[in-house]
Amino acid sequence: MNTEPEQGGWFVDERCTNCDVARQLAPDLIGVRDGRSVVLRQPRGQAETGRLLAAAHACHTRSIRSSAPLSPAGDPYPLALDDAVLLCGHNSRRTAGANSYLLRRPDGGTMMVDTPRWSPLLADRYAALGPVTDVLLTHRDHAAHGRRYADRFGARLWIHEGDLAAAPDADRVLRGTGPTAVGPGVTAVPLPGHTLGSVLYLADDRYCFSGDSLYWSRTTADVEVFDTVAWYSIEELATSLARTADQLRFEWLLPGHGDRRRLPAAEMAERLRRLTVRAQGLRQRPTDIHGVRW
Repeated sequence: MNTEPEQGGWFVDERCTNCDVARQLAPDLIGVRDGRSVVLRQPRGQAETGRLLAAAHACHTRSIRSSAPLSPAGDPYPLALDDAVLLCGHNSRRTAGANSYLLRRPDGGTMMVDTPRWSPLLADRYAALGPVTDVLLTHRDHAAHGRRYADRFGARLWIHEGDLAAAPDADRVLRGTGPTAVGPGVTAVPLPGHTLGSVLYLADDRYCFSGDSLYWSRTTADVEVFDTVAWYSIEELATSLARTADQLRFEWLLPGHGDRRRLPAAEMAERLRRLTVRAQGLRQRPTDIHGVRW
């Protein structure tokens, strides 16, 4: 395993937890071996070095390293994914390295979906894009820094009642299984399964912030659920999909864990339909994080 620098190059140290974040950001440069990320080859040119820097600044254990210390000058975050969504980077140990996002709104405001590690300097950087009005938590696993960011921004903190114990001081509590408008063009759709209070946030018929309910698997080249990591009930997740899949319209799948993907809305809808059928055959089993098909 590539856990030591080679001729001053990039490497992955032994703290790696196999969260997949680095491989999402630099898939041609970082792979997996024996349950950990490894550097497949050294970067060639500025663009590839930039991808490794993005991975290094996102890694929640700071395991992506080179002989030179990380410098703020190489920090690309927040990183634009398109004109309205930015990746926060700086993933947190307290969310198991989950991705978080900024959603820019037409009125100049911004919403944060889940949270990066807490830092006042990072909060100032994110707020510089526009006033952050809401912090939207997809589920309890990603709630760690929600209150601190919301207070720093003067924003409303949202969570579903099923996971309220993780953010008991939330300003807005989603209830039941029906959709709820959280702002113009933004809707919360409860999807119990991964946790009791898991929620999808849909925006503009274009974006789906899916938490840990849905993700894009590079292994299967398809939309998947975490069938080996369902803290509440995989059968309930299948039921939730059957109830809601035909109501979901989006192009971008933006999960907390797992890869992102953009597809035409019609194709994404068809993939969700097929996933809903597959999910009916899933049964709860012991948690196995190493069984995730990244």
